[in-house]
Amino acid sequence: MAPVVRRTWAPRGRTPFLRQKTSTYRKVSVVAALAVSPHRDRLHLFFRLHPNANIKASSVLSFLKSLSRHIRGPIILLWDRFLTHRARIVQSYITRKEGLSSEFFPPYAPELNPTENVWNYLKTNSMANEAIFDLDTLTQKARRHGQALQRKERLLRSFMKHTPLFLRLK
Repeated sequence: MAPVVRRTWAPRGRTPFLRQKTSTYRKVSVVAALAVSPHRDRLHLFFRLHPNANIKASSVLSFLKSLSRHIRGPIILLWDRFLTHRARIVQSYITRKEGLSSEFFPPYAPELNPTENVWNYLKTNSMANEAIFDLDTLTQKARRHGQALQRKERLLRSFMKHTPLFLRLK
């Protein structure tokens, strides 16, 4: 739960101190999707937090089921080659579910994945320099900052434009 330390300001001669606990390895894992509408005029961020847990195939499957309830029409998943994305139960669900298909990014190509830009933004801007001492606070702040980001469509568009993907928004 060590914060990402960024530059900050302080009155001259007063060095700012950022106190933290360094002996803890608790975390909040996130599964998310940036959804582009068929007409490419709207963009939405969907995410689910998993406090102090690793993302497993069952977590991805549950997220996909929830995502397919929120998005009407066909869904094409573009995602990295994370092991849980390639799990048998996830892939069998995708092949069984009508209107759902997936394509993988090439190996070692995080620059193609716009959700990597989302996490980078949250870690280095919204949540930077926040010393958080307990898991509940970290979860609440991650949820609050993620929900604030959901309402900033122009910023989400910039994450898409930053990738060299063929998806261009209106």
